[in-house]
This record gives sequence, structure tokens and C-alpha cells, in this order.
Amino acid sequence: MIEEKLGLLNITLPISPKPVGSYIPVVRTGNLIFVSGQIPVKDGKVEVYGKVPTDISIEVAQQAARLCIINVLAQIKAELGTLDKISRIVRVSGFVNSAQDFIEQPKIINAASDLLFEIFGDIGKHSRIAVGVSSLPLNSTVEIDMIAEVS
Repeated sequence: MIEEKLGLLNITLPISPKPVGSYIPVVRTGNLIFVSGQIPVKDGKVEVYGKVPTDISIEVAQQAARLCIINVLAQIKAELGTLDKISRIVRVSGFVNSAQDFIEQPKIINAASDLLFEIFGDIGKHSRIAVGVSSLPLNSTVEIDMIAEVS
């Protein structure tokens, strides 16, 4: 069902990206699944890097946030074999590589939240933080992690 929805949205999940550090990408405990921070990686390369808005526009950063969510979903599918076991998106944490005076991080992470709602409907509504940071791994523009409830 969710896979069909992704197809209708022209979203193809990649092979789940490999960790860039000493951690595992997904931990399941009970009915919760925790996905480690995902950056906008495509085909093994960081697609969007630099600070918003000095290096990267808000619109491009929003696309990076969507790519982060696609990578989060790829990690969940690799762990569970399907996205149909997701019963609720619980929390999204979004980090934006921001210029010192930039204060519009929620606009960027909204793109990730909106995509989750588009894919999952009401079960995609979640709690969230959107934080500006001075740097991110590999100079990526956005990093997003997620907690979901699964069956």
C-alpha cells in the first residue's frame, strides 16, 4: 500500500545509505523504530551541501529535506522489509546547516513533514523539532532522524 503511494508520487526508495560513522542506522525496541540521522545522500554522494541561505536557497534545502526523508524510509524498509508496518510517525528531528542569522529552519523541515503526511496521511502527522546548527556531517545542508511506531 505505501509502496504504491510512493510510486504514485514518483518516489523510488534507494538502497539504504551506509552509515558514515560508528553507529547503526536503525534500532527497533518494542513497537518503536529509531532511525539515525540521514543526510541528503543520493548514489553514495552528498547531493546538497553548504549553509542556508548563503550557499543554498531555502527551496533547494527543502528538496534536501525531502531526500533525507526518502533515505529515512529506505532505512526502515531495509530493516522491516516493508513500510506497511508503520502505524504512526511519532517524531521528526530536523537539523539545518544555517548561516548565523538564519531563522527559517521550520520552512525547510516543513518539506519533510509535508512529504510524510502526503505518503502516510494522518498517521504521518508527528511531533517535531527544527534546529539551526553551525555545521553538519560532510557539510550537508540538512540532517533528519525519525521515530516511528511499527506493528
